[in-house]
Formats: sequence, C-alpha cells, structure tokens
Amino acid sequence: MKAMVIDKYGKVPLRLMEMPLPEVGEYEVLAEIRAASVNPLDAKIRNGDVKLLLDYKMPLILGNDFSGVVAKVGAKVTRFKAGDEIYGRPHEKKIGTFAEYLSIHEKDIALKPRNLNFVEAASIPLVGLTSYQALHDFLYLQEGQKILIHAGAGGVGTFAIQLAKSMGAYVATTASEAGSDLVRSLGADEIINYKAGKFEDTLRNYDAAFDTLGGENLEKTFRVIKKGGEIVSVAGLPNARFAKERGLGFLKTMLLFAVSKKLTALEKKHDVRYTYWFMTSSGEQLRIIADFIESGKIKPVIDRVFSFENAQQAMEYSESGRAKGKIILTIK
Repeated sequence: MKAMVIDKYGKVPLRLMEMPLPEVGEYEVLAEIRAASVNPLDAKIRNGDVKLLLDYKMPLILGNDFSGVVAKVGAKVTRFKAGDEIYGRPHEKKIGTFAEYLSIHEKDIALKPRNLNFVEAASIPLVGLTSYQALHDFLYLQEGQKILIHAGAGGVGTFAIQLAKSMGAYVATTASEAGSDLVRSLGADEIINYKAGKFEDTLRNYDAAFDTLGGENLEKTFRVIKKGGEIVSVAGLPNARFAKERGLGFLKTMLLFAVSKKLTALEKKHDVRYTYWFMTSSGEQLRIIADFIESGKIKPVIDRVFSFENAQQAMEYSESGRAKGKIILTIK
C-alpha cells in the first residue's frame, strides 16, 4: 500500500513509500481509507514535540483520524462487517491514517454519520473527541455557564463552539476579523478580535475555558476565569497531575512538575483548576458525536481538500495557521 512517512523526527518532508498491508488482529478491522484529516498534532509528532509522551518507531506513517470502508474483520470482531462505512481515531500508539489502509481496533471506530460524505466525516474524529472530552468529561459544562473557547475559527474551535452551544452554554471566542463571520455563524455569543483587542481585558468571571493555543494565551486565560473555575488545554504544558493520571512514572512526573511550575502557581493564585488533556480514542463517543451531526446540531467545517500526493503541501498549510476549519486529504 502507499503511505506518507517520515524517517526521523524534525521538520522533515513527508515521503511517499510502499508499505506492506498492516496485519489485522482478532479484534481489529482493516480499514480502506477514503479520506484523512491533517491536524496540528501531526506536525507536533513529526517534530518530536510529544516524544516525552509518545515515542514512535521509524519509518512512521503520520495521520490521526480518517473515514473509510471496512475491508476485512478480525476473527472476534462483532460490531462491524466488510463494507461498513466508518470513521475513527486510532489509538495514540497506533496512528497512521496517511495511508491506503489501516488496521484499527473495533472499539476505536464507529459508523460514520449517515448525512456526511467521506471527506466531511474525516474532518470529525480528532476534533470531535477532543472537544467532547474537554467540555463533557472534564469541564462538565452546564446550561447557562460561560465558556471561553480560544481560536474559534480553527479545526477544534469550530467544533467546540457548536458543541458548547448545543450544551446550552454562553460562548466567547477569539478570532481574527477574517474568522469572525464564521464563528458567529456557528453560534458564538461574543467574539474578541485578537488583533484589535485583548480578551483578558474584556472578559470576566467565566466558568471555564478551553485552550487550544498554549503559551501566553493560556497564562492570560487564568485572569478571566472565576474562582473555582476550570481551564482545559490541549496545547499547554502537561503537568504532574496529568502524569499521575496517565501513569507516566516517577521521573516523567517530576520532570513535568518542574516544567509546569508557572501554571501551578497560576492555579493557586487565581483558585482555578488547570487540566492538560491528550485526547483518547473512543468509538462509543464517536457514536454520540454522530448523533449530534445527524440531528443537525453540529456540522463539519472544511477549509481545503488536498490530494494524497500533496500531503506535504497540506502539512505546510496546516502549519501556516491560516486554515478556517479542517484540512483534508483524499486517499481514494
């Protein structure tokens, strides 16, 4: 099969390579991939930015979510059959959706939403699971609560705004002037043009924040959250709490404790709980997300579609930060 791989960590170009078909375990399906999305996580993995959490063997096929068709099922698979149209996010240790085929555990996939084509469905799994787990599993977002969602016009932001509104929340978001119409159409109640103003000077006493930027934006976010509120970040530094929850061991826990001291100090100063989260795969939650989509509560937002052969261009466009919504590769 054809696959886009890297041979080492760093800002290296993707290389098209012939690879053997993946073996299919007894609880796995062989998925014929029709489309895959390009996410900022792909560049972080390529660069080695998440080596502390995830270290892969080379050559490595990149890609973290997809849509496709079941080509073959393992001996103990009960939920799917050949021909089923599916979408999914492979386990973090078994990525590789920039390829013609992928073997994936049946618990990590779901039937794709019936009202989406393969390109649209491929845009959902990673951002959908990331948003659902942040807002539902960690923030326990309630009707009437106020949440700040950073980078509302981005891939995660466009999904998170719609999900938060479907949960009955009041949503503020940061966006450029070019992205304002988009986030408004998705339901954002308050939009802060980050090029013209400072969100930390405008917003006060928010119940929660969902951070997708990290760095100074994350640090400033503590100022807008009320005492006892929460921040979930997918872009900030992992802290010792995260290390303990993931069972990363003593040395990694101590290392993360050291590098995240500033965030821990901000937690104490503002009486705000900070959680770093690296989303996990879940076919069960993808089925819930499919219900949101089929009922019309959430729609995919796609910026550009690239051919498989132009995967490197798609990666470069993703890294430019100009995308409004998701970037998709068509595989077949």
